Amino acid sequence: MNNKPKNIVVIFGATGDLAKRKLYPSIYNLFKKNKIGEEFAVVGVARSELTNEAFRENVISSVTKNVALEDRKNVEKFSEHFFYLPFDVTKPTSYEQLNHLLTDLEGRFEIPGNRLFYLAMAPEFFGTIAQNLKAEGVTNTDGWTRLVIEKPFGHDLPSAQKLNDEIREAFAEEDIYRIDHYLGKSMVQNIEVIRFANAIFEPLWNSRYISNIQVTSSETLGVEDRGKYYEKSGALRDMVQNHMLQMVALLAMEPPISLTDEEIRSEKIKVLRAMRPLTEEDVNNTFVRGQYGPGVVKESEVKGYREENNVDENSNTETFVSGKIFIDNFRWAGVPFFIRTGKRMALKSTKIVVQFKDLPMNLYAKKGQKNYPNLLVINIQPDEGITLIMNGKKIGPTSETTRVSLDYSNDHVNDVNTPEAYERLVFDCMLGDATNFTHWDEVSLSWSYVDAISKVWESNKEKNFPNYEAGSMGPKDSDRILDEEGFHWWPIVKNEY
Repeated sequence: MNNKPKNIVVIFGATGDLAKRKLYPSIYNLFKKNKIGEEFAVVGVARSELTNEAFRENVISSVTKNVALEDRKNVEKFSEHFFYLPFDVTKPTSYEQLNHLLTDLEGRFEIPGNRLFYLAMAPEFFGTIAQNLKAEGVTNTDGWTRLVIEKPFGHDLPSAQKLNDEIREAFAEEDIYRIDHYLGKSMVQNIEVIRFANAIFEPLWNSRYISNIQVTSSETLGVEDRGKYYEKSGALRDMVQNHMLQMVALLAMEPPISLTDEEIRSEKIKVLRAMRPLTEEDVNNTFVRGQYGPGVVKESEVKGYREENNVDENSNTETFVSGKIFIDNFRWAGVPFFIRTGKRMALKSTKIVVQFKDLPMNLYAKKGQKNYPNLLVINIQPDEGITLIMNGKKIGPTSETTRVSLDYSNDHVNDVNTPEAYERLVFDCMLGDATNFTHWDEVSLSWSYVDAISKVWESNKEKNFPNYEAGSMGPKDSDRILDEEGFHWWPIVKNEY
């Protein structure tokens, strides 16, 4: 019995960077691994005038960068499933032509009317595309239709609400897949397994045993060619509203009654609802913004944010955010969740550090020896794995203690790197598994929380920008929010703990 998904993927923005770097290689990997069979097709649409042959060469070029020479024939076979249609998203005739092409391909490849629409283009067209797909009958099939949307989903709560209302006119909530590529990463998905499949962790996963949790996502890159976008976004909207709060929700959620997408999403929503509301005073005391100036990254001098292309020379846009989040529920009362994310930092790393409380009476500490807190470190990227840090006895005739690390590394399992996040997420879309996609309630609650911060920052221009050097770990003031609780940021390099 063949249970492989059978569908057509329509990619809006098929000539763009996202499609070339992520989508085509991801779909090829699914084809190569036999997760999809011959009953699939990909239709690329964009404004450019291209033939099918030229489009296929573009696809082959994007795929063969990471493909062995002996697989070239397989790539060419794969490319035969790709078709191109010059497209104007504002014209009904384009959608009529698309519908005719899809109907023809469904007959040719024996696809039962299943259509996946992937919007890999500017978000201002999301509502227009969704409504035209319905109005011109493109969603009227005997199979399923699903809509995949890239971030940003709005730039604040009102704009996100408006966009959602437009999309919901054409697609039901269960057919809308809002991509957050962090949720496709192996170790982010592993958070649930670590918590709910291990008796040594779940009983301790609460305010009685955990003193604080730190979530860091640092990048060495600057804004590169995204200055125009970043000026409207900043680190708060670009990273905190989605990636950072999603990781906090996974870390703090209650055990779901089952592993269905409805139950997991329900528990995440409860966490977002329980986040302590922020007053202006709270924002000023518990959140820190930064902007990188000139500095040295990887032994190369780099310019500051205000000198980047398409950036205002007096820009008030933040490239760094750190903050302290409290979740006011029974499990987490009083436990601070510290987050930080920034560009042009010392190292590229996404890491979670769970710090456990000290023993009420540590016999070895009484003897004047230094004891380290127990830490559970979840390394999300670039090194995927888990580290448990504990105290052990030094070797030799002594009672002194030393730090011991128990390591598990995904990167070394069978010497095979883990799949690209987009590969997992695209396959989940085909299967109809929405577990690792964000529900509207998650989006709206996240925007509500972030809007309280952005409102304060936009009304009070930061006078000290730039306030951290490129190649550092952010502004000094970021340490203050931990100092006040008696903690410090744990280093992102393991051997520096």
